[in-house]
Amino acid sequence: MTTTTSLYERIGGEVGITNLIDAFYDRIIDDDSLRPFFEHSSVETIRRMQREFFAAAVGGPIVYTGRSLREVHTGRGVTKQHFARFIEHLMDTLKEHDVSEKDHYDIISRLNTYVDEITGDTVNG
Repeated sequence: MTTTTSLYERIGGEVGITNLIDAFYDRIIDDDSLRPFFEHSSVETIRRMQREFFAAAVGGPIVYTGRSLREVHTGRGVTKQHFARFIEHLMDTLKEHDVSEKDHYDIISRLNTYVDEITGDTVNG
């Protein structure tokens, strides 16, 4: 009988996600087009919530306890271009941390399901 390793486990579990999110947000904060979204927010709080969200999104045992993505992003002016830039930084971070290409696309696919909530492009909520 074979057991399947979850995506959460393949990227290193809680420790792997912590390392990924910390490196990822270093990139985000250094990006002139994305930095303004975080100027009036606690970066540590954002990192903590993103670790929860990311862990839950990749099938980990951690539950996301934050507000809905729609609520957090409404009125902030996040466009699909901003989201695409965010994803570019994530892909670069995943490559730096030796996450397999297959897992890159699995992660991006899961995150793309939230794009309309983040950009406000949904009609119903």
